[in-house]
Amino acid sequence: MAPRSVSESPYARGLVLCGQAEAVSDESLIALVIGCREESVARGLLERHPMPDGLWRASAEDLCVHPGVGPAAAARLLGSLELSRRASLRSPASRPCITRPDDVARLCGPQFRGSDREHFWALALNTKNQLLRTIEVSVGSLNASIVHPRELFKECVKISAASVVVVHNHPSGDPTPSGADIQLTRRLVKAGDVLGIEVLDHVVIGDGGAHASLRDLGLM
Repeated sequence: MAPRSVSESPYARGLVLCGQAEAVSDESLIALVIGCREESVARGLLERHPMPDGLWRASAEDLCVHPGVGPAAAARLLGSLELSRRASLRSPASRPCITRPDDVARLCGPQFRGSDREHFWALALNTKNQLLRTIEVSVGSLNASIVHPRELFKECVKISAASVVVVHNHPSGDPTPSGADIQLTRRLVKAGDVLGIEVLDHVVIGDGGAHASLRDLGLM
């Protein structure tokens, strides 16, 4: 794919300044942050460190190996990531509170709508059941997702989550938990017990707001 013209960088900057940052591509935003007019540099960064987890884990040394990215550019990008991390942990009054399966369905259902793949997320909560972060653990196939407990809990430990609710969608539209869903939930509960992070529920979301709670069904 040919690199985008350098003339697009001022256009992207103008959109951000006009309050339309949501219309700017990931590559353009990265290019703006690191001060690079060639989006091919930003594209290379995102290919090597995919959003969101890849960038969260990147160090200055990881970033500086890319041509066109020096210590100053790496510092700007890492500083932006740290600001976003801090912002996600503040303003507790604005954080949704997750206390029932309905809360999970309202939060996640619209984002799963229309997906033809299983998306497995973890909702990391604080001691007041307020949402700290939504963690995308995996994206699977038409009817299955591969979930490793270590990937889920690694992120929860990083942000000092007190508990977690896991949630995934069934592209078929039927939220009835499968045998694999039940087995996975029990593995996650055991892993959480070891780490001191309680798995409060596993919610499966189908079509039209339909959802099933493994906790309510007595399956965990």
